[in-house]
Amino acid sequence: MSSQWEDKSKPHLNIVFIGHVDHGKSTTVGRLLLDTGHIEAHVIEKNEKLASEAGKAGFGLAYVMDGLKEERERGITIDVAHKELFTPNYYFTIIDAPGHRDFVKNMITGTSQADAAVLLCAANDGVNAQTREHAFLAKVLGVKQLIVNVNKMDISGVEYSEAKYNETVEQVDQLLKLSGFNPADVPKIPCSSFNGENLYTKSDNMPWYKGPTLFEAIDGIQMPPKPVDRPLRLPVQDVYKISGIGTVPVGKVETGVLERGKTVVFNPSQKSAEVKDIEMHHTSHAKAEPGDNVGFNVRGLAANDIRRGDVAGYSDNEPMFVRHDETFVGQIQLMEIPKAIGAGYTPVFHAHTAQVAVRFVELLENSKTKEANPPFLKTGDAALVRFAPTKPMAIEQMDTFPELSRFAIRDMGKTVAAGVCLKIEKK
Repeated sequence: MSSQWEDKSKPHLNIVFIGHVDHGKSTTVGRLLLDTGHIEAHVIEKNEKLASEAGKAGFGLAYVMDGLKEERERGITIDVAHKELFTPNYYFTIIDAPGHRDFVKNMITGTSQADAAVLLCAANDGVNAQTREHAFLAKVLGVKQLIVNVNKMDISGVEYSEAKYNETVEQVDQLLKLSGFNPADVPKIPCSSFNGENLYTKSDNMPWYKGPTLFEAIDGIQMPPKPVDRPLRLPVQDVYKISGIGTVPVGKVETGVLERGKTVVFNPSQKSAEVKDIEMHHTSHAKAEPGDNVGFNVRGLAANDIRRGDVAGYSDNEPMFVRHDETFVGQIQLMEIPKAIGAGYTPVFHAHTAQVAVRFVELLENSKTKEANPPFLKTGDAALVRFAPTKPMAIEQMDTFPELSRFAIRDMGKTVAAGVCLKIEKK
């Protein structure tokens, strides 16, 4: 079944659905696809039957995205699923990111590919730990446009109350300010994703709300400018070995243009190869531009020559990387850290598709108190720090490639900080 707006030549954008576990991300996506004619009702009915049999009545919509058996059994989203959504203006790839905290790693990968995000916040539950973490990460990972779905307006205790909506919006606005978004630029839509109210169809139960539906807000997203005139940067998300074809790296073009027939360099692996073909959505293309998710076939490389976290570029402007005996200076904002941290602390940095353990070499300044060389940092501090990766890591400076300068810092299963690379200190 295809949507009435289906047209793959429309401008393409990636949109990610984020927010606290159980605030209705998968249900929102399922309902949106159903109401806009992207999937048929009988699919949902079949899913609902499966859900009820598994003791998860009401999960039929969520099952559209949660295809993995384990996810269905646990009723949570683990991997990052992809679905197509066509609107009058755009062709979207929907990335459904996991809200469960064990799976933030996947969520980081999903969000780092997104141009826009829908943040879910349930009206009966308000802003939660994960709502905060996800809003923060969305900003750090470069999501330019955010829409908030104030969900579960139908639930008992909320009953479509405008006062309850306003209360949630107040919490959300505080969070947006803290995360670095301008609350005035972010639509906050009162919805019942379960009943399909204010998703595609305007709700009769909330006549007090005069703004756009979720679908209208998504269709109204402003297309980000495509940095085609800049040097090529393509972070590698996976590398496949496909029989009869060869080695196929997969990733999203961040800047520049990937062209068939040209030779690309992968750093930090320092391997180069010719691009034999580029594939998007199962069709072959001569080139790919920023925002395109592609698989491209490279001549003369074994699958283990390059890996996830490598960045592809051309030899006239190779992707930057920091060797393990080199350092970079970053500006970080600490979220929640279990204890004070100092020099020697070595958590995992997630930058684009790379995950590398990085050592805090020197605390240069506490940006909050303006103290130079503070002995340690604690929750809520912002700081300037000199870092050394434990193995070579592709990262760029904020002033040259902001797209690849951002990173999230994770430790013991949670995001403890977020930051940007300001200066790479090459030897």
